[in-house]
Amino acid sequence: MNGGKYVFSQIMDLVSSTSFQTLVTRHKGAYKVKEFSCWKQFLCMAFGQITHRESLSDTLLCLKANAHKLYHLGIGELVATSTLTRANENRSYHIYEELAMLLIKQAKQLYLGNNDLELQLKNNVFAIDATTIDLCLSTFYWATFRSTKGGIKLHTQLDLKTSIPEFILFSTASVHDINVLDVISFEANSFYIMDRGYVDYKRLYKIHQCDAFFVTRTKDNMNYRRLYSHTVDKTKGVFCDQTIMLNGYYAAKDYPGKMRRIKFYDEETGKVLIFLTNNFRLTALEITQLYKHRWKIELFFKWIKQHLKIKSFWGHSENAVKTQVWIAVSVYVLVAIAKKKFMLQQSLYEILQILSISIFERMPINQLFQQTQLQYFKEQNHNQLNMFDL
Repeated sequence: MNGGKYVFSQIMDLVSSTSFQTLVTRHKGAYKVKEFSCWKQFLCMAFGQITHRESLSDTLLCLKANAHKLYHLGIGELVATSTLTRANENRSYHIYEELAMLLIKQAKQLYLGNNDLELQLKNNVFAIDATTIDLCLSTFYWATFRSTKGGIKLHTQLDLKTSIPEFILFSTASVHDINVLDVISFEANSFYIMDRGYVDYKRLYKIHQCDAFFVTRTKDNMNYRRLYSHTVDKTKGVFCDQTIMLNGYYAAKDYPGKMRRIKFYDEETGKVLIFLTNNFRLTALEITQLYKHRWKIELFFKWIKQHLKIKSFWGHSENAVKTQVWIAVSVYVLVAIAKKKFMLQQSLYEILQILSISIFERMPINQLFQQTQLQYFKEQNHNQLNMFDL
């Protein structure tokens, strides 16, 4: 890559300009636009995300301080706060939603074959969960949640082998988590890991009918009958492994098939966990290990909220909020793509932190991170006792 390019430009070059322009044309993003294009809007918002700016004015103030560099960043002239605000309010967020999905597809190809799980499974393994972002109801009147509180909900299906989101859906916080199961396309022979908030026997049976597998925790009031028990190794924490069927009239009608109930003692937390699955091939211990990896989706939500700016919003309309969130997701995936493309060894968190302070460096990205790594080892190996050697 050209060593004369800014680090920010090298990251943005990972986005296909042809694909982006196709999205802009599809959603009429260039309608009555003279100077400030959708691409410049994306660059300004992505710059704010990567450099951890707190607001639109903060972002544009930082760009103004580096006005002589804007041409090489692709932004061109200085941008007024009102110009960027109007763009976020009026230009369809679907442009950036579809951009994020294109980047996710690209990242999936790069991470094909990766497996961060303890188990060596050929099957795809997904976690499904949702997180709520609280909003002020008087300001974000459209984000209904409770009588005195507003919020939006981020429903996510995360590939646990690669930590790349497979599916993302935004809704108001008043929408129950379980409704996302109605819009997800379940893949045969794939595992779907969920907490017990997603236990709905009719929807679980839909997963079963798609020849896919679910792993979840049981509700405390589950009414069932044991058909037979399997042999278990209690020294590994597995108390029981049973084949069951549901007893209740409506429950049995919603899920007429057999399920597997596994009782497990977790030494780390001291809790007894009861799992429910339709998979009879894996051992009971392997099922518990699969569920253990569900914490990765919690880390994804935590990473997005802490390291990308979606907790403080830069616009009040639904379109502006969704534009900001989808661009935040795009930046997350771009960092993941950069990690693979430039063969970086650092974590996504470390990569983003280094990018945030090196955004105006004129250096190939792989060289930048090699120097960072060398500096890290140099500091670690430095013998402080040498200063006393006379």
